[in-house]
Amino acid sequence: MDLQISKTFIVLGAILGFLGVAFGAFGAHALKDKLSTNFLNIFEVGVRYQMYHALLLILIAFIYSSFPNGYVQASGWLTFSGVLIFSGSLYILALTSVTAWGAVTPIGGLLLLSGWLLLLLGVAL
Repeated sequence: MDLQISKTFIVLGAILGFLGVAFGAFGAHALKDKLSTNFLNIFEVGVRYQMYHALLLILIAFIYSSFPNGYVQASGWLTFSGVLIFSGSLYILALTSVTAWGAVTPIGGLLLLSGWLLLLLGVAL
């Protein structure tokens, strides 16, 4: 088993979690009077999904220690990249009001769904 992979996912999950708390506080305090309700809600969805998947990434690290296979490893990478694209596009959309960024968000969503699916396969097969 490659302990470095587990460590990497824990580190990435912790970074995403840290940034999720920071972005959540930023949104609640610095942005609440600067963004419309719609764009503030979009920003908050980005934070919520980032936090859920930060925890998932840490969980994947521990699951990988019991199921060290390519599916579980790929699940971690898809989850991480999915957060970057899904939440990142929502943050950019909310902060710039450039609605074209909304077209990028589903790509991140598909990566997150793929991460969950590969986690299932990695444990079930």
